[in-house]
Amino acid sequence: MSTTFTALIIPARTNEPVRVGPIEAALKNLQELVEGDIESVTRGDWHVYLNAEGVIKDLPPNLRAAQLMYDCGLDLAGAARGPAVFLGNDEHGREQDVPDHLVRRAGDLFGVPLAA
Repeated sequence: MSTTFTALIIPARTNEPVRVGPIEAALKNLQELVEGDIESVTRGDWHVYLNAEGVIKDLPPNLRAAQLMYDCGLDLAGAARGPAVFLGNDEHGREQDVPDHLVRRAGDLFGVPLAA
């Protein structure tokens, strides 16, 4: 079974671009992407990986990820710190490509083209 999926990656620093592309959804790689231990929050057909110690480590707030989550019905009120990695999940909770509706919404919110 493949562990490579298309992800939406939103850096905390607003001078870094939001991007969509393939990632290896293995634990070690996800930890590298979020810069530490991961936690996952699920909402419907998607989930987001965040740094589990983002608040403790005083990582920069990820305002874009927080806005996207809020627009999609999830209010984490400041818990989004550091990079965020969005992926999809199937009916059994297994990883899959980030849903198209999430990518489109991110593009609408941030006004930037999201290259695949």
